Amino acid sequence: MYKTTQSPFAHEVIERLQAVYAIEAEIRGCSAEQRLAARRTRTAPLMEALKARLTSMLGQLFSQSPLAGAINYALNHWDGLTLFLGDGRVEVDTNTVERSMRPIAMGRRNSLFSGSEGGADSWAILASLVNTAKLHELDPQAYLADVLERIVSGRTKSHQLHELLAWNWKAAQARIAQAAA
Repeated sequence: MYKTTQSPFAHEVIERLQAVYAIEAEIRGCSAEQRLAARRTRTAPLMEALKARLTSMLGQLFSQSPLAGAINYALNHWDGLTLFLGDGRVEVDTNTVERSMRPIAMGRRNSLFSGSEGGADSWAILASLVNTAKLHELDPQAYLADVLERIVSGRTKSHQLHELLAWNWKAAQARIAQAAA
């Protein structure tokens, strides 16, 4: 809202929320009980003051203004916006979840331009292999290069392909490294 209106009030709201995020940064990594205690003593008063300020400002604005619409939206969703104040396990926002979903959405968007149904199938297989490697803390490029080389060279026979699954490959690499040490 601030970017479009340059409203001093919108800037004030941003500053108030920055104070909330500063507290969250301080308590990140603490237990749920510690986070809840800090939120009750430090964050809850900030949020109550913000709600009071939003409510008072709403009475001073033209009801059809974009700023009034934004304030109404925030007030109508206040319970959801402040859910984190009652549970130390709940994050202040959904950024973590959204970041984890972003690669999925990007992959879906990128696969739209795979050229054909067969290309889309190939893209899905490759994306699955890369993400499986990442989940097992492997370097996808090193993993795939080794797996493809083993298949192409014939060092791994068709009845041994299960050995090339990421978790089996990782275990084999660990055994090789341990034997070399």
